[in-house]
Amino acid sequence: MSSVLLENVKKVYRNGQEEVWALKGISLKIEKGQMVAVMGPSGSGKSTLLHIIGGIDYPTEGKVVINGLQIDSLNDKQLSKFRSENIGFVFQFHYLLPEFTALENVMIPIQIKGEKNPKEKASDILKKFNLQHRLNHKPSQMSGGEQQRVAIARAVANDPSLLIADEPTGNLDSQNAKNVIMLFKHLNESKGMTIIIATHDIEIAKYCKYIYYMRDGMLVDIEKV
Repeated sequence: MSSVLLENVKKVYRNGQEEVWALKGISLKIEKGQMVAVMGPSGSGKSTLLHIIGGIDYPTEGKVVINGLQIDSLNDKQLSKFRSENIGFVFQFHYLLPEFTALENVMIPIQIKGEKNPKEKASDILKKFNLQHRLNHKPSQMSGGEQQRVAIARAVANDPSLLIADEPTGNLDSQNAKNVIMLFKHLNESKGMTIIIATHDIEIAKYCKYIYYMRDGMLVDIEKV
Protein backbone atom coordinates (compact mmCIF):
# COMPACT_ATOMS: atom_id res chain seq x y z
CA MET A 1 0.00 0.00 0.00
CA SER A 2 1.17 3.51 -0.79
CA SER A 3 0.60 6.84 0.91
CA VAL A 4 0.72 9.98 -1.21
CA LEU A 5 1.62 13.45 0.02
CA LEU A 6 1.88 16.58 -2.12
CA GLU A 7 3.01 19.91 -0.71
CA ASN A 8 2.41 23.06 -2.76
CA VAL A 9 3.11 21.31 -6.06
CA LYS A 10 3.33 23.60 -9.07
CA LYS A 11 4.00 22.76 -12.70
CA VAL A 12 4.77 25.26 -15.43
CA TYR A 13 5.38 24.46 -19.08
CA ARG A 14 7.41 26.95 -21.08
CA ASN A 15 6.96 27.52 -24.79
CA GLY A 16 9.45 30.19 -25.77
CA GLN A 17 8.51 33.24 -23.71
CA GLU A 18 5.09 31.86 -22.83
CA GLU A 19 4.42 30.14 -19.49
CA VAL A 20 1.49 27.80 -18.96
CA TRP A 21 0.77 26.92 -15.35
CA ALA A 22 -0.73 23.42 -15.36
CA LEU A 23 -0.69 23.16 -11.55
CA LYS A 24 -0.85 26.20 -9.29
CA GLY A 25 0.02 24.88 -5.84
CA ILE A 26 -1.59 21.52 -5.08
CA SER A 27 -1.42 20.12 -1.55
CA LEU A 28 -3.13 16.85 -0.69
CA LYS A 29 -2.74 13.66 1.29
CA ILE A 30 -4.03 10.24 0.23
CA GLU A 31 -3.84 7.54 2.87
CA LYS A 32 -2.62 4.02 2.18
CA GLY A 33 -5.29 1.77 0.74
CA GLN A 34 -7.64 4.55 -0.35
CA MET A 35 -9.36 4.62 -3.73
CA VAL A 36 -9.93 8.19 -4.87
CA ALA A 37 -11.16 9.96 -7.99
CA VAL A 38 -9.90 13.20 -9.54
CA MET A 39 -12.51 15.13 -11.51
CA GLY A 40 -12.54 18.37 -13.45
CA PRO A 41 -12.98 19.74 -16.96
CA SER A 42 -10.44 19.14 -19.72
CA GLY A 43 -7.39 21.28 -19.12
CA SER A 44 -7.93 21.44 -15.35
CA GLY A 45 -4.62 19.68 -14.65
CA LYS A 46 -5.84 16.15 -13.84
CA SER A 47 -3.39 14.33 -16.10
CA THR A 48 -0.48 16.54 -15.07
CA LEU A 49 -1.26 15.80 -11.43
CA LEU A 50 -1.34 12.05 -12.04
CA HIS A 51 1.90 12.16 -14.04
CA ILE A 52 3.67 13.95 -11.21
CA ILE A 53 2.31 11.62 -8.53
CA GLY A 54 3.37 8.68 -10.68
CA GLY A 55 6.87 9.99 -11.29
CA ILE A 56 6.38 10.37 -15.04
CA ASP A 57 7.11 14.09 -14.72
CA TYR A 58 8.83 16.34 -12.19
CA PRO A 59 7.11 19.29 -10.50
CA THR A 60 8.46 22.78 -11.10
CA GLU A 61 8.06 23.49 -7.38
CA GLY A 62 6.87 21.59 -4.32
CA LYS A 63 7.32 18.14 -2.79
CA VAL A 64 5.98 14.75 -3.90
CA VAL A 65 6.27 12.06 -1.23
CA ILE A 66 5.28 8.43 -1.86
CA ASN A 67 5.57 6.01 1.06
CA GLY A 68 7.75 8.50 2.89
CA LEU A 69 10.17 8.89 -0.03
CA GLN A 70 10.46 12.28 -1.71
CA ILE A 71 10.44 11.14 -5.33
CA ASP A 72 10.93 14.58 -6.90
CA SER A 73 14.48 14.52 -5.47
CA LEU A 74 15.38 11.30 -7.32
CA ASN A 75 17.34 11.33 -10.57
CA ASP A 76 15.86 9.81 -13.73
CA LYS A 77 17.41 6.37 -13.18
CA GLN A 78 16.32 6.21 -9.54
CA LEU A 79 12.83 7.42 -10.43
CA SER A 80 12.48 4.84 -13.21
CA LYS A 81 13.45 2.07 -10.79
CA PHE A 82 10.99 3.36 -8.18
CA ARG A 83 8.16 3.47 -10.73
CA SER A 84 8.78 -0.06 -11.96
CA GLU A 85 8.74 -1.43 -8.41
CA ASN A 86 5.91 0.58 -6.89
CA ILE A 87 3.53 2.13 -9.44
CA GLY A 88 1.19 0.76 -12.09
CA PHE A 89 -0.36 2.92 -14.83
CA VAL A 90 -3.58 2.54 -16.83
CA PHE A 91 -4.47 5.07 -19.52
CA GLN A 92 -7.55 5.86 -21.64
CA PHE A 93 -5.76 4.38 -24.63
CA HIS A 94 -4.52 0.98 -23.54
CA TYR A 95 -1.13 1.25 -25.30
CA LEU A 96 -0.85 -2.51 -25.75
CA LEU A 97 1.86 -3.54 -28.18
CA PRO A 98 -0.13 -4.56 -31.27
CA GLU A 99 2.32 -7.20 -32.49
CA PHE A 100 2.24 -9.10 -29.18
CA THR A 101 -0.46 -11.31 -27.66
CA ALA A 102 -2.25 -10.51 -24.42
CA LEU A 103 0.05 -12.95 -22.63
CA GLU A 104 3.18 -11.39 -24.09
CA ASN A 105 2.03 -7.85 -23.25
CA VAL A 106 1.54 -8.79 -19.59
CA MET A 107 4.84 -10.69 -19.49
CA ILE A 108 6.88 -7.60 -20.44
CA PRO A 109 6.95 -5.79 -17.06
CA ILE A 110 7.52 -9.10 -15.27
CA GLN A 111 10.52 -9.83 -17.48
CA ILE A 112 11.88 -6.30 -17.03
CA LYS A 113 11.75 -6.78 -13.27
CA GLY A 114 13.69 -10.03 -13.69
CA GLU A 115 11.20 -12.37 -12.06
CA LYS A 116 11.23 -16.09 -12.73
CA ASN A 117 8.48 -17.80 -14.73
CA PRO A 118 7.03 -14.62 -16.30
CA LYS A 119 4.81 -16.65 -18.64
CA GLU A 120 3.22 -18.54 -15.78
CA LYS A 121 2.66 -15.41 -13.70
CA ALA A 122 1.21 -13.47 -16.64
CA SER A 123 -1.11 -16.35 -17.47
CA ASP A 124 -2.34 -16.55 -13.86
CA ILE A 125 -3.07 -12.80 -13.78
CA LEU A 126 -5.02 -12.88 -17.04
CA LYS A 127 -7.05 -15.86 -15.82
CA LYS A 128 -7.99 -13.91 -12.68
CA PHE A 129 -9.29 -11.17 -14.98
CA ASN A 130 -11.38 -13.77 -16.88
CA LEU A 131 -9.20 -13.49 -19.96
CA GLN A 132 -8.04 -17.09 -20.14
CA HIS A 133 -9.67 -17.40 -23.58
CA ARG A 134 -7.63 -14.43 -24.88
CA LEU A 135 -4.09 -15.40 -23.84
CA ASN A 136 -2.87 -15.88 -27.40
CA HIS A 137 -4.95 -13.15 -29.02
CA LYS A 138 -3.45 -9.88 -30.22
CA PRO A 139 -5.12 -6.56 -29.33
CA SER A 140 -6.81 -6.30 -32.76
CA GLN A 141 -8.57 -9.59 -32.01
CA MET A 142 -10.08 -8.35 -28.73
CA SER A 143 -12.92 -5.99 -27.81
CA GLY A 144 -12.24 -2.58 -26.27
CA GLY A 145 -13.24 -3.84 -22.83
CA GLU A 146 -10.96 -6.86 -23.14
CA GLN A 147 -8.04 -4.71 -24.27
CA GLN A 148 -8.47 -2.43 -21.26
CA ARG A 149 -8.59 -5.41 -18.90
CA VAL A 150 -5.34 -6.67 -20.43
CA ALA A 151 -3.86 -3.20 -19.86
CA ILE A 152 -4.92 -3.34 -16.20
CA ALA A 153 -3.45 -6.84 -15.89
CA ARG A 154 -0.17 -5.51 -17.27
CA ALA A 155 -0.29 -2.54 -14.86
CA VAL A 156 -0.64 -4.78 -11.80
CA ALA A 157 1.69 -7.56 -13.01
CA ASN A 158 4.43 -6.49 -10.59
CA ASP A 159 2.05 -6.01 -7.64
CA PRO A 160 2.38 -2.21 -7.38
CA SER A 161 1.33 -0.57 -4.14
CA LEU A 162 -0.05 2.40 -6.10
CA LEU A 163 -2.21 2.19 -9.23
CA ILE A 164 -2.80 5.35 -11.29
CA ALA A 165 -5.55 5.37 -13.91
CA ASP A 166 -6.04 8.31 -16.29
CA GLU A 167 -9.52 8.22 -17.86
CA PRO A 168 -9.44 4.39 -17.92
CA THR A 169 -13.08 4.07 -19.05
CA GLY A 170 -13.11 6.98 -21.50
CA ASN A 171 -13.34 4.74 -24.59
CA LEU A 172 -15.68 2.11 -23.14
CA ASP A 173 -19.44 1.63 -23.19
CA SER A 174 -21.29 1.82 -19.88
CA GLN A 175 -21.23 -1.93 -19.18
CA ASN A 176 -17.51 -2.32 -19.89
CA ALA A 177 -16.83 0.85 -17.90
CA LYS A 178 -18.62 -0.68 -14.92
CA ASN A 179 -16.67 -3.93 -15.36
CA VAL A 180 -13.41 -2.00 -15.26
CA ILE A 181 -14.30 0.05 -12.17
CA MET A 182 -15.43 -3.10 -10.36
CA LEU A 183 -12.05 -4.61 -11.20
CA PHE A 184 -10.35 -1.58 -9.61
CA LYS A 185 -12.63 -1.94 -6.59
CA HIS A 186 -11.65 -5.60 -6.25
CA LEU A 187 -7.93 -4.75 -6.43
CA ASN A 188 -8.41 -2.05 -3.82
CA GLU A 189 -10.33 -4.26 -1.40
CA SER A 190 -8.50 -7.55 -1.90
CA LYS A 191 -4.92 -6.25 -2.12
CA GLY A 192 -5.22 -2.94 -0.26
CA MET A 193 -3.89 -1.21 -3.36
CA THR A 194 -3.98 2.59 -3.29
CA ILE A 195 -5.79 3.69 -6.47
CA ILE A 196 -6.10 7.16 -8.02
CA ILE A 197 -8.49 7.53 -10.96
CA ALA A 198 -8.93 10.62 -13.14
CA THR A 199 -12.36 10.55 -14.74
CA HIS A 200 -15.10 12.72 -16.27
CA ASP A 201 -17.74 10.18 -15.22
CA ILE A 202 -19.42 10.86 -11.87
CA GLU A 203 -20.88 7.34 -11.87
CA ILE A 204 -17.32 5.97 -11.93
CA ALA A 205 -16.15 8.45 -9.29
CA LYS A 206 -18.93 7.37 -6.90
CA TYR A 207 -17.18 4.02 -6.43
CA CYS A 208 -14.27 5.84 -4.77
CA LYS A 209 -13.96 6.97 -1.16
CA TYR A 210 -13.10 10.56 -1.99
CA ILE A 211 -13.55 12.78 -5.04
CA TYR A 212 -10.99 15.55 -5.61
CA TYR A 213 -12.30 18.34 -7.84
CA MET A 214 -9.86 20.39 -9.92
CA ARG A 215 -10.24 23.56 -11.95
CA ASP A 216 -7.63 25.74 -13.65
CA GLY A 217 -4.73 23.86 -12.09
CA MET A 218 -6.06 24.11 -8.55
CA LEU A 219 -7.75 21.74 -6.12
CA VAL A 220 -11.10 23.38 -5.43
CA ASP A 221 -13.02 20.78 -3.39
CA ILE A 222 -12.79 17.34 -1.76
CA GLU A 223 -15.96 15.29 -1.35
CA LYS A 224 -16.30 12.14 0.76
CA VAL A 225 -18.54 9.66 -1.02
